[in-house]
Amino acid sequence: MSVPSPAPASVESGFSGTIPTVSRTTAIVAADHVSKWYGQVIGLNDVSVAVPQGVTGLLGPNGAGKSTFMKLITGQLKPSKGMVQVMGEPIWRNPHLYFQIGFCPEQEAFYERMTGLEWVRSLVRLNGLGEKEADEAARRAIAAVDLVEAQDKKIGAYSKGMRQRVKLAQSIVHDPQLLILDEPLAGMDPIGRRKTIRLIREWGRSGKSIIVSSHILHEIESMTSNILLINNGRILAEGDVHQIRELIDEHPHTVYVRGEDPRRLARQFLDRDDVISLRFESGAVVVETAKPDVFYSRLTDMAASGEFGTIEEVTSPDDNLQAVFQYLVKT
Repeated sequence: MSVPSPAPASVESGFSGTIPTVSRTTAIVAADHVSKWYGQVIGLNDVSVAVPQGVTGLLGPNGAGKSTFMKLITGQLKPSKGMVQVMGEPIWRNPHLYFQIGFCPEQEAFYERMTGLEWVRSLVRLNGLGEKEADEAARRAIAAVDLVEAQDKKIGAYSKGMRQRVKLAQSIVHDPQLLILDEPLAGMDPIGRRKTIRLIREWGRSGKSIIVSSHILHEIESMTSNILLINNGRILAEGDVHQIRELIDEHPHTVYVRGEDPRRLARQFLDRDDVISLRFESGAVVVETAKPDVFYSRLTDMAASGEFGTIEEVTSPDDNLQAVFQYLVKT
């Protein structure tokens, strides 16, 4: 299937990227004029796109339609209009495809009194595995996401990063061909993010196809160069992420860093020319940076060194990314 080019948006914004033609037969996911609405609210608006095999980043602010698109791909939602195909077949009410898809949702729904191992093992048994086979598969998946030390602890005692990793474990435990990961790095500390990014790249190299969403460009770019830009329920563009770097970097990024010693972190940031401003919040420092790649790279090195106390959370508000999208489409 040929994918219509979003020429008006590209021309108005100065974005020179083009949408590559991906045939329906080679696409891992194909959407044909797909819309999804909830009453009067439009979640997805006439989307036609073919996603190639490999790792693809779905980039857009919260509310852009990322989660709706992923729930359509996984067969959890029926399109209000159009059709979604996965691996060449319609996904809606096609149960045999579900066994080939792994889904890591943004939302959490745990049995808090179960251990991580018990939870993953119970879920994979739904795929028809016997008790011994399910236990072996669960242990492999938990080891893959570096959660062995916590596998016998109750999920209710897990940190945000550990909860994210156990969700990743359940998404890969049945060895799916296609992984759908909705904001998998949200709430992770810098070390956890780096490990998970490396893991996603390794899964891609091993032959799995992955669609991973984020509202932070730096995260997506660390995993893949192929992205879908989505905003207001529409795909704005698809292509090489490097083609929009200059546009993105014209907008300062605000980064929220929560840690053990925010003032010590702030002192390290003060003399850097990529830092525009900073302010303190309870247990955190909020930094505005003109060079997000440089800042994130240095922050990861700082966390790895252990010299600045524990860095517990790194997040970036949506406002700056929203400004980028408004700039791209001249809204």
